Amino acid sequence: MKVPLARSKKPLEFFVEGTFNQRYWEETSRAMGPAARVGDQIQITKVTFQGEKLLFDINGGLTNGQHWYDHISGGMGGAPQQSTTGPVDNGGYGATPTLGTYIVVVFRKPMENLTSADVKKMLAPIMSFDQHSATQLYSETLSPEMQKAVAEKRAMVGMTHEQVKLALGSPDQHGRETTKDGTETEYWIFGKPPGKITFVTFAGSKVIAVKDQYAGLGGDVAQRQP
Repeated sequence: MKVPLARSKKPLEFFVEGTFNQRYWEETSRAMGPAARVGDQIQITKVTFQGEKLLFDINGGLTNGQHWYDHISGGMGGAPQQSTTGPVDNGGYGATPTLGTYIVVVFRKPMENLTSADVKKMLAPIMSFDQHSATQLYSETLSPEMQKAVAEKRAMVGMTHEQVKLALGSPDQHGRETTKDGTETEYWIFGKPPGKITFVTFAGSKVIAVKDQYAGLGGDVAQRQP
């Protein structure tokens, strides 16, 4: 995946022109959880033609592992009654819960002479069918400014936690504190004395401040001068 993919019972729309409602996909991911993150490998487990649409089941779709008849048992006089211990059908499709999703490609025109190569090209904005590392795929989604900062191994204001880790790795220390105005912040510290110490401060999911300082052998810290 080149973009985050949300779990969703309602198929996520992707238009043949290469566009999709990114805000809706992100909101759905927050509500339902992710089916895949950037760089994750996925499987297209089923393809269904629906008129001028092409429906993909991703990683088996989103199922609870039960069928509508799992909670139905015979009753007196032949009337069905709901069972409180309805058995799960372990032999049919959907018997095992899946945490995938669905994508529907909207063509708005007949799909004549459609090939798999055509479909791969259409899905290129959100999927890569070539082998790439997760780091490489994620880096390609960043702005040129962010890519430059990652290449130079430095954090910058506006980065997310994942982007800071991509640039600097995991922090040597981290913690939380509340400012005088009541804002809760999170700080990450990179480096150990003697040498450069980088302080990265987050508010919510984004970096709001980056400060480099230098610590001597005794641990004394001096702010870096421009």
